[in-house]
Amino acid sequence: MNYTLNQLRIFQKVSQNQSITKASEELHLTQPAVSIQLKNFQDQFPIPLTEVVGRKLYLTQFGKEIAVAVERILNEVYAMNYKTLEYGGKLAGRLKISVVSTGKYVMPYFLSGFMELHPGVELVMDVTNKSSVVEHLENNAVDFALVSVLPNHLKVDTIKLMENHLYLVGSPHVVGSPKKPTLKNLDKAPLIFRENGSATRMAMENFLKKRQIEVSKKIELTSNEAVKQAVLAGLGYSIMPLIGIKNVIKTGDLQVHPMKGLPIKTNWNLTWMASKRFSPVAQAFSEYIIAEKQNIIQTRFKWFEEYPNSID
Repeated sequence: MNYTLNQLRIFQKVSQNQSITKASEELHLTQPAVSIQLKNFQDQFPIPLTEVVGRKLYLTQFGKEIAVAVERILNEVYAMNYKTLEYGGKLAGRLKISVVSTGKYVMPYFLSGFMELHPGVELVMDVTNKSSVVEHLENNAVDFALVSVLPNHLKVDTIKLMENHLYLVGSPHVVGSPKKPTLKNLDKAPLIFRENGSATRMAMENFLKKRQIEVSKKIELTSNEAVKQAVLAGLGYSIMPLIGIKNVIKTGDLQVHPMKGLPIKTNWNLTWMASKRFSPVAQAFSEYIIAEKQNIIQTRFKWFEEYPNSID
């Protein structure tokens, strides 16, 4: 056997994602580079590690066992690195965070200062849908989760980070709908929703239900970015978190439409299982957030104040 740490890391990511494409994205490598290293790793074993069924990649039973061993080996390598830093008096270890898709516009600003203070900390941040975030939390796969709606079935502790404001937005060139949406004509406008289970979807549906607005034309998409692109293309209107559309509003490609009952206000919550035993890194991060969150909000998100806080 003559495999390298790089090959082990690549096989680990491929096995976790069951996808060369997703592994390459997380590793910031090209797909051909990942494929070549995966093949080089496979060539050292007489039994297949993966198989493709219906154009989807799966681990074989042997591959699953190798994946467990690879995970153990890499954890030992990381532990060696952390111990070296700890003996030098530095905070070291992994910080694992699972973030709902719209949270990717928030969480990095609460991490950058901490990571600068502690270069020995390795960050693992997974951006995914709400159900996967809650699953990671429940399975103790992460230290923290960032959500706007707390899971009712779990006993969790939380730190409120900042408010999340959702507005009705549309392109100046919406196709075949009211150019100035109001509560009276919103039922005639095509509306673009996130998928079922999304906190943004729930907030939008509650707004419409409370005002007894029946949707005549509904479009459903599975990511915040997909919704944004559809709205930009003029396919319809949507109620979206302001945090993810700042730049396209500034350029005029999207317009905020003031309306009574908007913005919808929720909170971004840094959440963890109440029974969680913090590592030194997780403990340090929670203390950092408590001490610095107001300063981060004032310096990074003051632009929120440019938009109406309520419509009477």
